[in-house]
Amino acid sequence: MTAIFVTATGTDIGKTFVTAGLIRHYRKTGRAVEAIKPVMTGFSDEAPGSSDAATLLAALGRQVTMPEIERIAPWRFKAPLSPDMAARLEGRAIEFDGLVKFSRSAIAGRSGVLLIEGIGGVMVPLDDRRTVLDWMSVLRIPVVLVAGTYVGTLSHTLTALEVVARRNIDITAVVVNESEQSAASLADTIATLQQFAGSIDIVGLPRLAADIDDHPAFADLARLL
Repeated sequence: MTAIFVTATGTDIGKTFVTAGLIRHYRKTGRAVEAIKPVMTGFSDEAPGSSDAATLLAALGRQVTMPEIERIAPWRFKAPLSPDMAARLEGRAIEFDGLVKFSRSAIAGRSGVLLIEGIGGVMVPLDDRRTVLDWMSVLRIPVVLVAGTYVGTLSHTLTALEVVARRNIDITAVVVNESEQSAASLADTIATLQQFAGSIDIVGLPRLAADIDDHPAFADLARLL
């Protein structure tokens, strides 16, 4: 079955929201789905329920416990920084080969759709030499790119599409997740991106409540995967 890597143009764009929405859609339609969030920063042992991994577990219908979080998110760091910086503050480092092995094991063991949520944007450093782009390049699975509608998103999105395409990675879709208090409309942002994105499908996602059960945009995206 399908394995998809969910990445974004930057931090706090909506990767977790999109991933959780897809999970809920798949479960609602009876399709088997799994998800992992291998790397997290800004993680608090005192408040694990506020983490991205917790959001994914809740969407999967699983209990939010530390063993469950550890199972889908083995690399967790306290500082809300890029993974390389956050790890360095703790005297640690992400073992890239280990990250790839963990991801490949999840891909091989999936029984339905597997969603791998990345961290930050496409070019966020994981260690001194590798970025999220390198992680995606090694896995060679299709990518969903999440973008926003904030001022600057056009340049960020087109730049991300360019660097991903240069690695010959299949970009399945761009999800334009409407930013809060955006100066540009969702429709205008999509229309402009479509002029430059070639044959890549673009799905618009209006500003929604975090706990929304489902939305037609998730069904549209699921059909592309």
